[in-house]
Amino acid sequence: MKHIVIIGGGISGLAAAHRLTELAPDDKIQITVFESSARLGGTLRTDERDGFLLERGPDSFISEKPQAVDLAHRLGLSSNLIETNPEHRRSFLVRAGRLRPVPEGFQLLAPTRMWPFVTTDIFSIAGKVRMAGDLVLPRRSVNGNADESLANFVRRRLGKEALNRMAQPMVGGIYTADPEKLSLRATLPRFLDMEQAERSIILAMWRKAKKLRKETGKGSGVSGARYSLFMSFDRGMQTLVNKLGEQIKDRGVITRLNCKVNSVTHSGNWTINTEMGPVGADAICLAVPSYIAGALLAQVDPPLSSLLERIEYSSTATINLAYRRSQIGHALDGFGFVVPNIEGRSVIACSFSSVKFAGRAPADCVLLRAFVGGALQPEMLALNDEEMLRRITSDLAQLISISGEPLFAEVSRWIKSMPQYEVGHLQLVDEIEARALKLPGLTLAGNALRGAGIPDCIRSGESAASTMLELA
Repeated sequence: MKHIVIIGGGISGLAAAHRLTELAPDDKIQITVFESSARLGGTLRTDERDGFLLERGPDSFISEKPQAVDLAHRLGLSSNLIETNPEHRRSFLVRAGRLRPVPEGFQLLAPTRMWPFVTTDIFSIAGKVRMAGDLVLPRRSVNGNADESLANFVRRRLGKEALNRMAQPMVGGIYTADPEKLSLRATLPRFLDMEQAERSIILAMWRKAKKLRKETGKGSGVSGARYSLFMSFDRGMQTLVNKLGEQIKDRGVITRLNCKVNSVTHSGNWTINTEMGPVGADAICLAVPSYIAGALLAQVDPPLSSLLERIEYSSTATINLAYRRSQIGHALDGFGFVVPNIEGRSVIACSFSSVKFAGRAPADCVLLRAFVGGALQPEMLALNDEEMLRRITSDLAQLISISGEPLFAEVSRWIKSMPQYEVGHLQLVDEIEARALKLPGLTLAGNALRGAGIPDCIRSGESAASTMLELA
């Protein structure tokens, strides 16, 4: 019987283990998952408190990438999937200390509808004129899959105000990244491709929106994110983790919690050196952050270890805050807001969780999720919980008219959890993958290489499972 070891019990490692049980008879392989913490799921964690459903990590996934939905169906969770609230599918952006609606039809970097863009007060008249310059600017001459930072691209096509007021908080916030370093080719390649195919980003998006209206009969009525594509589970993202854990256990997978792997070695087969002693394996999957994978491989392949450790990470914190509805003066007629860095706030974004998804708070209460940290505000993670909460509640009180203290507030810190896809990231990933191929039986999975979202992590785990069966 072949032995396959998965190091890391987050969503990528769980997806790899589950896929292995689907692809191979249990009398042909033995699967062991090592997890250094006391629980499976990594950043996917849902808790319940006083009738509130608290998402400590990601609260949803995008259905446009099918891997998460497909996995949910295979797990028998179809009836547990929920979409965002069909009402209030819009978001806000802070300007001069006030929440302003993101213009209807504005998609991350540029507008798909003219009048909402013309009438918004998010941009100055000069800023709007500069953004309109995209309509006449020539395309950049490039060779092949050239890369560029988000900041450079937006300044070049749409101007500085578009970057500071919209692109940085909307796109940089998704990746908790510095827009001056964030690779557009690795995160939003369609905008680079639009420029080459259509020349103007605005024209390309208008044409795409027009085609969509013609095909579906529906306009682009959303603002910011395409909220109709976001999904979750009725009892939170922990539902997915729990079901995966149950199924792999029922299918004979061994899970070792609170068991740290210190290193791996390779001489024909693999040896996993754990706190409980050495374990042999025919194939392994490193479903851990790249800096941990690099440390584990330091004795096996120092050049690969160095490549993996070149990927930078940022740290973030999620703060769940519960209030009575009567404490909040804002109408909460949206799913949340983002804050440009130039506003000088401690909070970088806030979701109105109980508006966005059903079942997150009692009827007369509201659940908010605030976010701090990231590449632009690393100093926030150095604060203790008390000071962090003081700054966040002060910001929220001013921005959405909150009176009084929250019913409760819970801080979840995620240290070095978000890989930074910096300019040249895909070239670095190509080098990592080429080097890893030279080590028989080694696969890599997780959010560090080719996608940071939950569907991307599931895809990476399932792809690693298929590869390991071939290698074992």
